[in-house]
Amino acid sequence: MDASALTKLLSPAGWSLLSALPPYDERQAMVLATGLRAQGVDPELAAAALTQSRLRAKAHLKFDAFADGMLFTQDGLEQATRLVVAAHHAQRYHAAGVTKVADLTCGIGADSMTFAGTGLQVLATDIDEVTASIATVNLRHFPEAEVRHTDGLSIDLVAEGVDGVFADPARRTRSGTRIFDPRSYAPPLDDVWALRSVVPAVGIKVGPGIPHAGLPTDAETQWVSVDGDVVEAALWFGPLAPDGPGRTALVLRSTTDAEGNRRTTSRTLRHDQGDDEPVPDVGAVGHYLYEPDGAIIRAGLVAHAAAELGGRLLDRTIAYVTTDHPAPRTVVGSADSADLATGYRVLDVMPFSLKKLKAYLRERGVGRLTIKKRGTAVVPEQLRKQLDLRGTAEATVVLTRIGGSQQVLVVEPLTRPDGTSVLDSPTPGERG
Repeated sequence: MDASALTKLLSPAGWSLLSALPPYDERQAMVLATGLRAQGVDPELAAAALTQSRLRAKAHLKFDAFADGMLFTQDGLEQATRLVVAAHHAQRYHAAGVTKVADLTCGIGADSMTFAGTGLQVLATDIDEVTASIATVNLRHFPEAEVRHTDGLSIDLVAEGVDGVFADPARRTRSGTRIFDPRSYAPPLDDVWALRSVVPAVGIKVGPGIPHAGLPTDAETQWVSVDGDVVEAALWFGPLAPDGPGRTALVLRSTTDAEGNRRTTSRTLRHDQGDDEPVPDVGAVGHYLYEPDGAIIRAGLVAHAAAELGGRLLDRTIAYVTTDHPAPRTVVGSADSADLATGYRVLDVMPFSLKKLKAYLRERGVGRLTIKKRGTAVVPEQLRKQLDLRGTAEATVVLTRIGGSQQVLVVEPLTRPDGTSVLDSPTPGERG
């Protein structure tokens, strides 16, 4: 969105038009656009309003109902922190005794909204004028927040009374290509974490793919997942890392009860800086298979998860944990050990052979197949075509390497689509 379109959208007529639009429906978008033009609506305004309607619908995944009162850019929405994760960010600053946070690359203002909404004073900045204007709109209900169109690194943090810094550097080029080298972030990562010499409480959101090599030794680096999706990594310095430097994984899971109330549980795994890395047991396939959450894998904490689950690895280089018994549901905080991984009951194990697997599935009338893989070059979509599946039954197979050879594990998820557990009822076909 350019400045001209934003100005028209923020006019009384533009805001009224945006508020009057029906819930976004891709199938009706063209018809709606044509109707607006027929009514004499300014084409630029109509396009801007419809774009915002589309982005708001998409933003519900991150912001729930708050999205309906916000403005977005495509890039800003993609990089914006989910509210459930931003709440954990805010908790860190409160626990550290911070009173005023400088959000140096505020984007559309997602983290600043949460900071201000939890009582922190906020100075939010963005170097892009339109983005700063959108953040101003999104923070309009929070008198605790001030938005400035400026380079956040140019601010005199001490003079502004800032005692906490947060930054979410841009990790895409103007063409949308992901940037993997932290030195090429905007602003560069080195420039942001240098601020800890001025304000010790510094937090920096980075891409989940950030390599372990070169991570600052005085930071807690935390990878975060929400309902199985790895959504971010972040570096926390000084009082924002009260347990000291190390690597952590924060696993967030949401559930909805019969009344429609949503509840989020959280579980954290940790490895302290300087501690020896645990050496996991490696052994034969047991009755159960667990795939650790992606945040745990990214954080390099698979061995820690194996210990929590009471299991061993199938291969020291592959992130699958196997157990002889269901993982203990030991409650820690608001979650339990089983939330660390997706669990499966192992029904069969066989060496990988296209011919044998095809015959196996044909005998059981499998027409729909979920294919999971680690440590193998097999391409699932190609394999599915080669199997020529027929029938009405469903199955799940895991292709992986065990003891140096390619194996197929036939498994069933421990949690059914309706949320119930297969452990509540015996399975006649379970391996003995």
